[in-house]
Order: sequence, then C-alpha cells, then structure tokens
Amino acid sequence: MNDKHTYSTRPKKSLGQNYLTDENICRNIVDAFEIEQGEHIIEIGPGRGALTRYILQKTSNLTVIELDRNNCALLKELFTGLDIINTDFLKLDMNNLRRNKVEKLRVIGNIPYNITSPIIFKLMDNRSIVKDAQLMIQEEVARRITAEPNNKEYGIPTILLNVFGSSKLMFKVSRNCFYPKPKVDSRIIYFDFSVSLEDNITDKIFFRKLVKAAFGTRRKTLKNALKNLDADLSKAEIDLGRRAENLTINEFIELSNRLC
Repeated sequence: MNDKHTYSTRPKKSLGQNYLTDENICRNIVDAFEIEQGEHIIEIGPGRGALTRYILQKTSNLTVIELDRNNCALLKELFTGLDIINTDFLKLDMNNLRRNKVEKLRVIGNIPYNITSPIIFKLMDNRSIVKDAQLMIQEEVARRITAEPNNKEYGIPTILLNVFGSSKLMFKVSRNCFYPKPKVDSRIIYFDFSVSLEDNITDKIFFRKLVKAAFGTRRKTLKNALKNLDADLSKAEIDLGRRAENLTINEFIELSNRLC
C-alpha cells in the first residue's frame, strides 16, 4: 500500500482475511447481483474495497460493515462519504441497517471462511427484512447448501436454507484470485429469501428441531435419531428405517407436520 498510510492493511489470519485481487472477477461478481441505480446495498467485509469500487459504480447508496479498524480507515480514505460501520456483523442488529420500515435489504460480500455458516444463518433468520444475498464462500460449503438427497453433502444447511429461502450456485472463483491464497477454491452463491416453503410448515420451531435431530447422528435411522424428540413417531406415516439424507425437503416438511 501507499507509504502515506500510518496503519497496516495486511491480511489478518485471525480475521480470516483473504483479499480478492482479480479485477475481472470483482466486476463479474457485482454485475451478477444486478444492482439498480440508487438501490441500498449492504456489503459485508469489504476489506480493501475490491468489490466496493464496483458497487459504487452501480449505486452510491452503499453501507459497508467492516470489523478491521485499519481497513475502515483505508476505505474512508479511498471512498469519500462512504457509509462505514466498524463492527462485527454477527453482533449487529440488522434492523438498524434499514433506511425505512418497509425497506428490504440486499446483501453482498466476500465473507470470512471461518464464520460463513453463522453469517448465512443470520441472514436467514432476518429474512423478514432481507430480500436476497450474494456471497462468496468455500466451494465445499456451497456444494453442501445446494446438495441433492442421497448425497453425503446433503444436511441441515441444505434443508433449512432451501426451506426458509432458496439457493443457487453461481460461478467458481479460483484460489489464485486471492491474497493470501487460500487452500481451497470459492464459489459465488445466491440466496433469495423472498421465495420459501415456510408457509407449508405448521410449526417452524419444531421443524428446525426435527431436522437437527434427524441429522444429529447421520448413520442412524430416523427411528433412532428422532427417539428423543418430543413426538409420537407412530404418526410419521413414512418408513423410519430410512436415514435423514434419504428424505427430500418436502418429505421433511410432511414429517414435521405429522409429528408436531
């Protein structure tokens, strides 16, 4: 970086920082999000502004959330007037990001690998105010989220993130596009929280408990995995000799509605 900076923006391993360095990839990521002029966008973990500069070409109505104070100082220097929130996204009340009571948030970001799941589930839990999100995450995590039944990658994230929203794999990003270079490739994944199956579920809290219990011991049959669930399994009306990974999302919904 320029010598005039009195702060360090070197990647911090403790914060899971891997900076995007490929300008074409940065441009493609932002273009894929289809931002409308003036639209309010939330960027998680802007780092040194690799995506930020391209988002600002689409809209000036941008809020970035960055934990690293040195990066915040750099962003302030690079982008005059940028709305910067120096905090941990996981501790942030997302309601405070809304400009008005009817606004639905759109979220984009290259998020740290070490907190990928908590960030995604926070977005899911705030789906009443989050319209959609486009994130860069580890390839293997993206595969788990979009897995099909009868696959070892199919699990709790697959079910919940495709019931309380929908997910779509987008393009792959090579590890060579980052500094420092991670050990794995990444994938852009898109979540649409305006589309969901939750209206088909009688008891959403019970449904989540059921899914977590079913996958809690993957090798066990449903009969054994669900035995500690407070429910009458005789009402299941499906073969409880099957395993969780063999059930479709709709079968999980039907099973939950029968047992709750």
